[in-house]
Amino acid sequence: MEKKMEAKRRIVLVPIPAQGHVTPLMQLGKVLNSKGFSITVVEGHFNQVSSSSQHFPGFQFVTIKESLPESEFEKLGGIESMITLNKTSEASFKDCISQLLLQQGNDIACIIYDEYMYFCGAAAKEFSIPSVIFSTQSAANYVSHPDMQDKVVENLYPLRYKDLPTSGMGPLDRFFELCREVANKRTASAVIINTVSCLESSSLSWLEQKVGISVYPLGPLHMTDSSPSSLLEEDRSCIEWLNKQKPKSVIYISIGTLGQMETKEVLEMSWGLCNSNQPFLWVIRAGSILGTNGIESLPEDVNKMVSERGYIVKRAPQIEVLGHPAVGGFWSHCGWNSILESIGEGVPMICKPFHGEQKLNAMYLECVWKIGIQVEGDLERGAVERAVKRLTVFEEGEEMRKRAVTLKEELRASVRGGGSLHNSLKEFEHFMMTL
Repeated sequence: MEKKMEAKRRIVLVPIPAQGHVTPLMQLGKVLNSKGFSITVVEGHFNQVSSSSQHFPGFQFVTIKESLPESEFEKLGGIESMITLNKTSEASFKDCISQLLLQQGNDIACIIYDEYMYFCGAAAKEFSIPSVIFSTQSAANYVSHPDMQDKVVENLYPLRYKDLPTSGMGPLDRFFELCREVANKRTASAVIINTVSCLESSSLSWLEQKVGISVYPLGPLHMTDSSPSSLLEEDRSCIEWLNKQKPKSVIYISIGTLGQMETKEVLEMSWGLCNSNQPFLWVIRAGSILGTNGIESLPEDVNKMVSERGYIVKRAPQIEVLGHPAVGGFWSHCGWNSILESIGEGVPMICKPFHGEQKLNAMYLECVWKIGIQVEGDLERGAVERAVKRLTVFEEGEEMRKRAVTLKEELRASVRGGGSLHNSLKEFEHFMMTL
């Protein structure tokens, strides 16, 4: 068995060209590389990981022929573009694997691919290479499978599965088609999820029974020592600004790398933040405000108001910000990466806007872990002000913070020797020896 492992030490990673999916898969690559595996990353022409290759010394990057131009990806939208990408990428990926096998002398232990890049399964089967699926979402997200839509969610009565993560996803038939493809594990040998048992023990138990193959919770990946927290350039000037603020007073606002807001929503949020009398650090990317060129295009009185109480950056070192003593809350889109990072620093959250599986994540934050507040309905200044005050001024915010700190300690314990991540990694290494 040892001889077999020594003969095949290369792992091929296939990420989606989207930051929220790329980062955790590359963090996994760093962890596996530290265990002695060689890493090859297969990517398309746009949103390339190799542009940040300085973070990954020794990694091999291979570019396959782009089957879907970036302009077409944006025009089709997320669901349709993923279905099209999978239908058109299989042949070029098979050619890539064929070339790698020739170059590497058949030295491929397995292919680990993002669950939304399911075309990889056919190539793995054709070349008799073991495949492992990587999920960047919570284990609980699997409860949204289409054949369970009318069932009541266990422990979340009266919510049905159809109430959870499908709003805002476009035509349901196409969304369900993508769900069915993702849920089909084909000939995969295992599933890796960027989660941790202390947050999702019941969901993980359910999932292991449901999928019929090994499930490895290898999260939180951002807390592993060798992993970069971001592959994008960040503005660190905000740290100096945070250093001047009172402890637990600042609301940090970031709606992810793809989230967008209407100009009206930004105006209402600006007024609500300022009316709360709490300082805020706001990440506003180029293109994140629909129909404008960014914060500079907003009315002068809003710009003046924001500059007096807040600080605006285009990108922040998020984990460092969340760990800063001045930060008392995180206004988030509720992406799974952001949730893990926030819990990892013991910071409670405000949830809005969100779509897809982020709706389920927000529900868990508020109803299960009780470390977050959802802002329901339209985004208006009164609701913003109330949410901020609940988290930073009122007693319920302090109770949420205590619960968040407890979860933080559990996450940190999972990474240490004997913790759940440590043990799951050992189990996955043993699994790799059996392939």
